[in-house]
Amino acid sequence: MFPAYARIFHPATTLDDEPVRWAAVAEANGTLAHPVMEWGSIVGSWHTSEQEGMWHDAPVTGSLPARTTRALADILRRFTSTPELCWFAHWEGSGFLTVPSNYAQLPMPNRRMALFSGGIDLADIRFGANKWFPDGMSPHLWWPDDRAWCVAKDIDLMTTYVGASRDCVDAVVAAPGARRRPRPMAEPVTARGEGRAVTPG
Repeated sequence: MFPAYARIFHPATTLDDEPVRWAAVAEANGTLAHPVMEWGSIVGSWHTSEQEGMWHDAPVTGSLPARTTRALADILRRFTSTPELCWFAHWEGSGFLTVPSNYAQLPMPNRRMALFSGGIDLADIRFGANKWFPDGMSPHLWWPDDRAWCVAKDIDLMTTYVGASRDCVDAVVAAPGARRRPRPMAEPVTARGEGRAVTPG
């Protein structure tokens, strides 16, 4: 457990691959942006493929975009004494990497992960590529050797979570696209229920 948490919303993108914040999408749809909002609720449907003039591609599920990851890493490096040694884990069942039998593993319930290490600049590493993820998929977990913070995402979710000190979370939340969690999360987190969205009456 960490003193504070932040939730980072994977951005939607325009046809020109420019990021679009969830708050802007919510405003355009007359819904309310809040820390436990869901994409399907702020858009009005999980099946909406695009909104002309607003966004072309929905947020990526299970992977934090590389440019967002780099911005996050630039913040997090200030809050660890071991930026030169971090750990990166990727779920073996994602279909995005082939793991040699002698590779290090991180045992997780139902989600055994391949484990890699390196400097924090490797945080934006991509694994594999296919038609849905032309740039590959990001690590699902990463943290520094001193365990000052941890970044986590699930392959089925459109958001990434950061657990850290309050000062670190404050710095993360000051960047676009994140919401502060002042205490450990209690809401259920599922692919279609990351929280209950609220629409103004």
